[in-house]
Amino acid sequence: MDNMKNMDDMSHMGHHEDTDGHDPTDHHGHDSMSDMNHHDMSDMTNMNHMSGMNHMNHATMFKRLFWYSVVLAIPTIALDPMFAHLLGYHVPTTLPLTLIPAALGTVMYFWTGMPFLKGAVSEFKDRKPGMMVLISLGITVAFVASWLSTVGVIASSLSFWWELALLVVIMLAGHWIEMGSVMSTSSALDSIAELLPEQAHRAKGSSTEDVAISDLHTGDEVIVRPGETIPADGTIVSGTAGINESMITGESLPVTRREGESVVAGSISTDSSLRVRVEKTGDGTALSTIRRLVSQAQNSKTPTQLLADKAAGLLFWYATIAAVITAVVWLGLGQPQNALERVITVLVIACPHALGLAIPLVVSIAMGGAAAKGVLITKREALETLQNVSTVVFDKTGTLTLGTPHVVSVTPLGSTPLGSEDRVLELAAAAEQESEHPLARAILTEATERDGSVPTATDFHSTPGVGVSATVTEENAAAAHVEVGGPELLKEKKLEAPDLEPIAAHASATTLYVLKNDTIVGAIDIADQIRPESKQAVAALVARGVTPVMLTGDSERVAASVASELGIKKYYAQVRPEEKDAVIASLQKEQAAGAGVAMVGDGVNDAPALARADVGIAIGAGTDVAIDSADVVLTGSDPAAVARAIEISRRTTRKMHQNLWWAAGYNLISVPLAAGILAPVGFTLPMSVGALLMAASTVIVVINARLLKRQLSRV
Repeated sequence: MDNMKNMDDMSHMGHHEDTDGHDPTDHHGHDSMSDMNHHDMSDMTNMNHMSGMNHMNHATMFKRLFWYSVVLAIPTIALDPMFAHLLGYHVPTTLPLTLIPAALGTVMYFWTGMPFLKGAVSEFKDRKPGMMVLISLGITVAFVASWLSTVGVIASSLSFWWELALLVVIMLAGHWIEMGSVMSTSSALDSIAELLPEQAHRAKGSSTEDVAISDLHTGDEVIVRPGETIPADGTIVSGTAGINESMITGESLPVTRREGESVVAGSISTDSSLRVRVEKTGDGTALSTIRRLVSQAQNSKTPTQLLADKAAGLLFWYATIAAVITAVVWLGLGQPQNALERVITVLVIACPHALGLAIPLVVSIAMGGAAAKGVLITKREALETLQNVSTVVFDKTGTLTLGTPHVVSVTPLGSTPLGSEDRVLELAAAAEQESEHPLARAILTEATERDGSVPTATDFHSTPGVGVSATVTEENAAAAHVEVGGPELLKEKKLEAPDLEPIAAHASATTLYVLKNDTIVGAIDIADQIRPESKQAVAALVARGVTPVMLTGDSERVAASVASELGIKKYYAQVRPEEKDAVIASLQKEQAAGAGVAMVGDGVNDAPALARADVGIAIGAGTDVAIDSADVVLTGSDPAAVARAIEISRRTTRKMHQNLWWAAGYNLISVPLAAGILAPVGFTLPMSVGALLMAASTVIVVINARLLKRQLSRV
């Protein structure tokens, strides 16, 4: 990892010179990968599973209880005399019919209403009364008053079995919607664990033995064969190989590592065998450090308290204080019967029917609308925090760029050039056709797309860190010795690198030279191309007053070139994986009060930064661990969806506030009227009118939430 900052000077994987030190391939799903130090990873993985499983279990529980409560509520409401009176029909007052609502209402209170009663106990223990306390207050008062009314202790007009049943059904529906919207089905730490193999080839004299990676110790030497994953952080004792570090660095091109240089666990030797001396194992590895950063950042984030819970907490105190004042005033007037009736009416009418649906409905509609736009909200808090984002940090490779190398220019060179770009490309493709290197694939792809014929080649040879060579036979021409490589190849041939600055089209490109019979005949520039949508994404953010920032492990030269082309004024180059988290933390300190930082990335190395940011946004084409660490996932690879996500957040939050005002407005108006504040002028709020206001408030909240769907379709 220490050498990452010098990637511009390193030769690239296998046989080409690599100026940027990145690999476009992604091997995070390698077949041989399994557990990260089985013992210490298993506990962490299980802990992370618990969070996702809790959401899933809660959603399933609320769904099941909702349907049970619907079955119980229909006869409870229909046979309740008070409800029948409100709708103008008559229910016989025979004893069996009278006891049916009481019996079913009691079952609902102690069974389907139990989650709210338990939740209320927890809120009281935490000294933070909120939605659960308010719901429990309503159903408990309705339960006690209804039983007292049923047995004739108080007036029959104070029977609220229908109110208890309706409140339980609506609240269960709201919590079912809420839990379902925040379910998480996988663990970020599981994905990180899978980057390491189960076993390592430990050197034992002239032979090797296969051991579990948990049995490796500092000082052991392991053999890493081509295509295998490096099991521990260490130093190369012998060998030179192209190392795919994309799952660690997240960058686009591979890097060549030689004897004496460091390698990290989780990276892959692609083309040659290595002998590596183990320096760090288990929790000491760079990969484990990333895992720990993800865990710490996720655990340190305090979820934003739901707006509805805050309102419910205030309404609880509002209703309680109103009930006390009501009792004191009516008792002071010498009317204990009115005092009892008014207190019960106040506490029952304060039930948060609309408030319980206000936020879950908006969240559910917002998530559905966002998904239709390619934006998956995986953590509910993002709907509230995205609107306050003032800075969006983009990882470069795979996010703003395509993440795979492409030929961007072909330049004939030398005193006797071959005469055309296609001819240079054909020779290079012929020499490269047996290579599996990403840059070789880029050359072959370009040659095929240009419909060029690839000459026959024999005697293929690859020299790690230098280049490839082959004997190429062209039609109607003598066989020629063709070589393709970077500056290391020219040094070996004692050739001076031509000055390409006037003609090189891309400052961020890797340049490969084509030699024919030891003479330079051309140069091929290969670069990680910028996504066509990236400029639009940056412009859309700027138009919304959001500052775009670019973060990359690439060199200063590459970063400056890409940032300039996209119009990004602030960028960070040569950033190591563990440093990305610190950059996000630093930017957060620079923000104005109330403003936030969003991080957009796609690799394992982005996971700590995604978790640390106020909002983590993962490109859907990225790694599982990046997606699992994010609050928002873009199902495609279009960074322009970031601006859409912010706009969705802003519109959704406005709708939340509107619904809360509608829902709370009912309570603010009806509670004083139910208490009898207008009794001196001869008016006390009848329960029938309160019920109508209650229904109207709920209907308005539902309609207003549905309007959000139309708004989001235009984002």
